[in-house]
Amino acid sequence: MATNSCGGMMSGGRGPAKLCEPLARLRHEHGPLREQMNAFAREAAGIGRDGGVADWSGRLAELKRKIDAFVGELDPHSEREEGVLFPLMAKYIGRETGPIAVMEYEHDLAKSNLQKFREAVEGLEGTVDAERAMEIAALAIRVHSVLTEHFMKEENVLFPMAENLLNAAEKAELARAVGVSFNP
Repeated sequence: MATNSCGGMMSGGRGPAKLCEPLARLRHEHGPLREQMNAFAREAAGIGRDGGVADWSGRLAELKRKIDAFVGELDPHSEREEGVLFPLMAKYIGRETGPIAVMEYEHDLAKSNLQKFREAVEGLEGTVDAERAMEIAALAIRVHSVLTEHFMKEENVLFPMAENLLNAAEKAELARAVGVSFNP
């Protein structure tokens, strides 16, 4: 097995690669984000399904509060990826096609659906029936779907690729952005 620049062992196809501290931190941030996403997706899936609710606006407002809290945690994570990790990797693999282009597209798709959801809830007037409530909640479910797959791609492809591509100085730059120490 080969040794990576962080002193760990690369996977050689037998499981997740050992990541240096800044990449491991980005991967670790997915755990709490995934928990929040799973919680709001479960809630979104129930909206519009209970025949006893005449007005769904309160449930949608509560879902929006949870999603707003999630976005407050997601945005700094995404900014570290888009502002530091992706540009560092793009020097080696480009940005117009390939993994970085896919990652940026998925970030944009998630942000677009989050914005559409938030605007839909903020624009509600009067009574919201089950059908309209389910249409709005479907936007939150799409966000969950996009980001669940996105996180998996980052954890299994992008982060291990970054581990192998980035040199010690670039990993140190990423470490500063992520707020962790790095010892090559």
